Amino acid sequence: MLYDVIMAGFGGQGVLLIGDLLAFAAMREGRQVTWMPAYGVEMRGGAANCTVIISDRKIGSPLSVEPAALIAMSQPGLVKFRERVRPGGLMVINTSLADPESVARNDVEVVGLPANEIATEELNDPKNANMVVLGAFITKSGAVSFEKTLDSLSAFLPPERQRLAEGIARALQRGKLFAQEGR
Repeated sequence: MLYDVIMAGFGGQGVLLIGDLLAFAAMREGRQVTWMPAYGVEMRGGAANCTVIISDRKIGSPLSVEPAALIAMSQPGLVKFRERVRPGGLMVINTSLADPESVARNDVEVVGLPANEIATEELNDPKNANMVVLGAFITKSGAVSFEKTLDSLSAFLPPERQRLAEGIARALQRGKLFAQEGR
């Protein structure tokens, strides 16, 4: 089994962080993983993306020409990568900053969720919009175990960030709920 996903957005949205957490959770499951970040010199506010490949066998290249999925945290990220997702693939889109109508494809599954609003208004933590989207992605894709991802948080976060684990777990759970119930 091989699963590849591109995550794209602006620097500062935590795109690289959710890719890193996904890769870490897959490694904790005993899978082979590559994580390849890419970002502009501007960093915060500039374009940022990463590619994560998860496999049961050795991975020959960290590049993905036609990924199984796209996580789009922004409209520019969606526009840049929407045509690359293979037919039958999955797109999880942060509708707070990207328009799922612009996908203009009927050969992929599109899950749109207002991650910024959910994180800000429901969770009181706008920085966790990325984790809301990741929770929805993991639930819809099955790329890694949701429970193992939650279990990985304490090992993933450095000691000085352990206090963030509870909020991240809540955001992942909220994304899961949205993916399951559409609200």
